[in-house]
Amino acid sequence: MVFDKIKRAFSEKGGMDEFNDEYLEIDLGKEEHENKIFVKLFVLKDYDDVNDILNALREGYTIAIIDIKILRQKDSIELKRVISKIKKTIDALEGNIAGFGENIVIATPSFAKIHKEMPKHKEEKSKKFY
Repeated sequence: MVFDKIKRAFSEKGGMDEFNDEYLEIDLGKEEHENKIFVKLFVLKDYDDVNDILNALREGYTIAIIDIKILRQKDSIELKRVISKIKKTIDALEGNIAGFGENIVIATPSFAKIHKEMPKHKEEKSKKFY
């Protein structure tokens, strides 16, 4: 029948009616993932947009750059809720979160660290000469 024709077509010798006892075992649990790091840009327009950000961060290979300008102008209380939710997720992932300027927030998982350096103020002269 049809199956026999297919079996013969794929057998090693072409006309062999029986399959060999040899087989190849495939372990589907050990899929190979490319460990590439993604830098994704997000725009927060409302509270529901936070779910996309959190899902990307939970994948573990995403650095999120979040534009909060629209939500900040719309509803500052909603923005505080969103940032709090992102911060809790980042803390659970042992990652970092930092704001840059008034409109940008960067969130990273544990493999990346955000260097936070306070700007140096000009040192005042401690000794004055008269």
